[in-house]
Amino acid sequence: TKYYVYFENSSSNPLLIRRIEELNKTANGNVEAKVVCFYRRRDISGTLIALADKHAREMEEEMENTEMSELPEKQKHQLRHRELFLSRQLESLPATHIRGKCCVTLLNETEALTSYLEREDAFFYSLVYDPQQKTLLADKGEIRVGNKYQADVTDLLQEGTEDGRDLSKMEEKVWDPTSSLTEKHIDQFLVVARSVGTFARALDCSSSVRQPSLHMSAAAASRDITLFHAMDTLHAAGYDMTRALASLVPQGGPVLCRDEMEEWSASEANLFEEALEKYGKDFTDIQQDFLPWKSLTSIIEYYYMWKTTDRYVQQKRLKAAEAESKLKQVYIPNYNKPNPNQLVNSVKPLVNGAGAPPQTPGLGRACESCYTSSSIQWYSWGPPNMQCRLCASCWTYWKKYGGLKMPTRLENERLSPPTNKSQKLPRKRRPHGLPLRHSGSPKFAAKTRQAFYLQTSAVTRAARRLCQDLIRPRYLARHPYLPVNSAAVKAESEDRDMT
Repeated sequence: TKYYVYFENSSSNPLLIRRIEELNKTANGNVEAKVVCFYRRRDISGTLIALADKHAREMEEEMENTEMSELPEKQKHQLRHRELFLSRQLESLPATHIRGKCCVTLLNETEALTSYLEREDAFFYSLVYDPQQKTLLADKGEIRVGNKYQADVTDLLQEGTEDGRDLSKMEEKVWDPTSSLTEKHIDQFLVVARSVGTFARALDCSSSVRQPSLHMSAAAASRDITLFHAMDTLHAAGYDMTRALASLVPQGGPVLCRDEMEEWSASEANLFEEALEKYGKDFTDIQQDFLPWKSLTSIIEYYYMWKTTDRYVQQKRLKAAEAESKLKQVYIPNYNKPNPNQLVNSVKPLVNGAGAPPQTPGLGRACESCYTSSSIQWYSWGPPNMQCRLCASCWTYWKKYGGLKMPTRLENERLSPPTNKSQKLPRKRRPHGLPLRHSGSPKFAAKTRQAFYLQTSAVTRAARRLCQDLIRPRYLARHPYLPVNSAAVKAESEDRDMT
């Protein structure tokens, strides 16, 4: 059984998701896990993300499934955190870095996408990512279930009803069990066919090199390909033994029938076994990287013949013996060390290194994800100059799923809600008043003291409009240090308002 687990390689970054292939004990007694790598959306480039989204839309259109488009934005956002990309990359990691188990499955079109959100630690994948070539490919292991893969069953014909279909176009008869030949005659003909095959190999120069002895030639001539040819010949001759015997030895010499097992050379067989060890039954990759001169049909046919050989049985026994000698399980104690990102008593170092005065959770910054102001534990998150933090629940979500429960400005996806129903914040302003700067890449201005929001009254806003000639807003904006006599402006605005 292959286990999917979380690995931690950084205290602040999300956990890695890996599939354990085997456990090995090193020379110094430590346990290492050989794992297959899975990548999150945040780990690959934006170009490939766009390609993955296009692939998902095409699958929806092909299957006529509108479930994804009908989901609320919050569920769409969280569902992206459940998508992974399989890779062929293997690596070894210390078993002490395991932080728990998870579940990763190939995306099944018959399963609702929301079912992944309903289960903890559940992920899916449909594409294969190559970290070296930076490419995405559809996984070859597609489970072919659904309406498009079902056979159309015709209605049952009533007794005496004729079948109007042209059966000659639907099937081809290759053997007649009601022929006049007895079982003894058929067996005798098959023996003759094997003998002709052995003689044909003796005449063939390439075969004499591959099968230097009579026993090897006879064994090769007794393979299924010879028997299939013999029975096809007998059927083509109308089960006339004389005509069938003549067809086995035409005027040019005896017919030589060879299958893929006999056609392949020893070096090609070794290449195939090496490729099978690396790629498994991914025959397309085996053909592309190891045997490009062979057809896909030839490789698949050879695989099923190779499974009947003694070499396959020996390799299977050898692998079973190796598996017995390897570790089956390893005890991983609960990891309860404090995370360096924990904020003690809500005191957080500032940009200049000085400590901030203690704050109660209600007066500190809200959680960057769920906007709660109270939590049993807080964790620093994001760029240091931002001084953002997450509550305990959102931190666990971040570590497991690689994102926040709700999209935020840091991900360029959403703005935070207004502080109250009657007041809306400016579009480019954070809930605690940090404006965006647009010099190069967008960054938030660092603040080293408690931010505040100045709300003007309705009278002040009206005075600004009525007394524009006194205030001269454009002039004052360019001279921010000039004092403004607010009392005089207010008195003048009241006079003008009454007139």
